[in-house]
Amino acid sequence: MHSIDCKTCRAWLHGYLDNELETNAAAEVTEHLRQCTECAREYADAQRLVAQLKAHMPYHLAPAGLAQRLRASVEATAPPREGGLLRWLGSGGWRWLAPGFSTLALVLSLVFYLAAPSAERPWLEEAVSSHVRSLMVDHLNDVVSSDRHRVKPWFTGKLDFAPPVFDFSQQGYPLLGGRLDYLQQQSAAALTYSHGRHLINLFILPTTQADAEAQNLSLRGYNLVAWRRNHLRFILVSDLERGELAALGQLIEQGL
Repeated sequence: MHSIDCKTCRAWLHGYLDNELETNAAAEVTEHLRQCTECAREYADAQRLVAQLKAHMPYHLAPAGLAQRLRASVEATAPPREGGLLRWLGSGGWRWLAPGFSTLALVLSLVFYLAAPSAERPWLEEAVSSHVRSLMVDHLNDVVSSDRHRVKPWFTGKLDFAPPVFDFSQQGYPLLGGRLDYLQQQSAAALTYSHGRHLINLFILPTTQADAEAQNLSLRGYNLVAWRRNHLRFILVSDLERGELAALGQLIEQGL
């Protein structure tokens, strides 16, 4: 993997932000951001702008029955059964396939758009950004300790809630420490763990939303596990394999 310069990094930054770059190009941008403070700052500014837009832009649901009407449109363009597909194509029926496939693509896009957890997206985006920044600027922990009885009291007076702190060294996820962080302009506790050579950030902050089961997600090349429990929001972020990160999430859930 060769090193890219600042000009190339900035040209690729928006594609990187939208997770549209090829794997090699994304890896080159990630490596450059780890080494270049100026580009990392520009990337962080772009992330904040995207998060603010997503948080404040109005969200409109598709009209009821739209998906059914679109599916009906696709079915209307289907080839007739009599005469066979080849005869239908030979008589010019192929001309109807393009709009049919376009409509089908639109239906699938709508389904994925409506199913996406849009309200949670800003939290997840910012959690990934904070995870990346903690690795780039060498500010992983404010308090460095594997002793949860030292880490937990450190947050006292710094937050208006008491984050639960666990050490899972025996299960292969040792506690490294913790720090103060901010997600969506809200104070958060960030606990750090390791698993092999992988570093893991666990963000904890209060929420008024109802409890929600854990979701395993991927965003910008990182895996996440996000859930809500007992008026607290939990977000795990790491480049750790998805199943191993989910296993840590289950350990935390069991300890609550």
